[in-house]
Amino acid sequence: QIGDTGTIYSDSFIASIYDTKKNDGIYIHLCTVVNGTLSVGDSVMADIEDVRRDAICRNHSAAHLLQAALRSVLGTHVEQAGSYVSNNVCRFDFTHFAPLTQDEIHRVENMVNMNILAANNIITMETDIETARANGAMAQKRKKYGKIVRMVKMGNFSTELCGGTHCNNTGKIGLFKIISESSVAAGIRRIEAVTGMGVLNLIAEKDKLICDTATELKVQNPVDIAKRA
Repeated sequence: QIGDTGTIYSDSFIASIYDTKKNDGIYIHLCTVVNGTLSVGDSVMADIEDVRRDAICRNHSAAHLLQAALRSVLGTHVEQAGSYVSNNVCRFDFTHFAPLTQDEIHRVENMVNMNILAANNIITMETDIETARANGAMAQKRKKYGKIVRMVKMGNFSTELCGGTHCNNTGKIGLFKIISESSVAAGIRRIEAVTGMGVLNLIAEKDKLICDTATELKVQNPVDIAKRA
């Protein structure tokens, strides 16, 4: 998951935060000073860029639903092999032996959207690793976990160990649309998807493509473009 952006400010200081990282439990704000100076002991306010953060949350929560849907449609051999979550995209790498068929992609997409429309509460809680496993929480095999872990539960559909930011209800994801499915290595597939406003932006792009194509083909009704082509 990419880091937050925003502003740190006081009456005499403004800094624009362009990334946030965590190192040994310490949060590090990477920033550009806009105005003023800062000294040790100064009191400041931190203001997160909410619209961007909310979009990141939608894509991260969708990644959890996606993994559960893939395991349901393809089989329990599916495991996470990497991911990238930003405000623009949800990218999920997983173990699987063959390209997904159009029917499988359609079923996965529908399953994720059904769980979004169910508007299930997303519950996060800190617990010990044994309790999390007893609750069926998915964990990454290569990742080391401490005694206390953070469990993210989305209705009865998805339970995972995760330290990222999430929506508090699946309904806030809006909609989910897969935009590509490809191979990244032997036995590793990658799905890229969009959520929320990203789906609306995708629809707008497709609408423009249809209209532009209709214009080039000199078709008044876009419904006729396939026939004209």
